[in-house]
Amino acid sequence: MPGLVHVQTTINGVQTDFLAEPRQSLLEVLRDVLGKTGTKEGCNDGNCGACTVILDGRIVDSCLVLAVETQGSEVTTIEGLATADGLHPIQQAFLEQAALQCGICTPGFIVASKGLLDQEPDADEARIRHWLAGNLCRCTGYDKIIRAVLEAEKLSK
Repeated sequence: MPGLVHVQTTINGVQTDFLAEPRQSLLEVLRDVLGKTGTKEGCNDGNCGACTVILDGRIVDSCLVLAVETQGSEVTTIEGLATADGLHPIQQAFLEQAALQCGICTPGFIVASKGLLDQEPDADEARIRHWLAGNLCRCTGYDKIIRAVLEAEKLSK
């Protein structure tokens, strides 16, 4: 197939190969090629954070990353957080704190929160609010989300 690039990367701990057009975003490939539909498309221009993933230890908006740029990288999506033993502490805290409503923004908030707690396991409320400023919610409100991240800090210890 002319125009397609073979990419080898690790997604959620699994070595993954896919073909992508050079112009395709990581978001498009995750959802349309690999069937990882937990990562949501919101604005498709990097303003809402619904498509947040962890790429080589850093949170990124997958709509702004070309899929071909992930060659040899490690990507974690919302699907990669839970294990066979249960939900990730952040997922559990979001449920317990009712920090979700329609669900479009939730995967991005959860993945961004994981990125924060991986780097700063004792973040205070101000730091959490600053870190999550790139994620927008139109229906839940942020207080429940902040409480969920604070609760996840406790569950992770």
